[in-house]
Amino acid sequence: MPRVKPTAVSRHAQDAVALLAGEIRAARLEKRMTAAELAERAGVSHGLVALIEQGDVACSIGTVFELAVIAGVDLFDQGTDKRSARLDGTRKILELLPKRARALQPPKVDDDF
Repeated sequence: MPRVKPTAVSRHAQDAVALLAGEIRAARLEKRMTAAELAERAGVSHGLVALIEQGDVACSIGTVFELAVIAGVDLFDQGTDKRSARLDGTRKILELLPKRARALQPPKVDDDF
């Protein structure tokens, strides 16, 4: 089955993916870990590790984050304690917000004279 690539990815998103891909590769190489070893530890194929390290935007974000954690990349550059506190804060905010957003409806104009 052919892979379907996203139709539109902003330059900012492409740069972020490329940055994380490079950090994963660098961290893996610093640990002297082969791509095959990283793939085995993550439970994914060697080919998927290669795609992620090449910055393929179609890869699952969960898999990308898992590879980053295994390779030793400190996601969000804050350390575990700050990340946990930030996650708790985000969850509290989300509890207060509506579960979904609805599109704004234009006001009905009563133009019946």
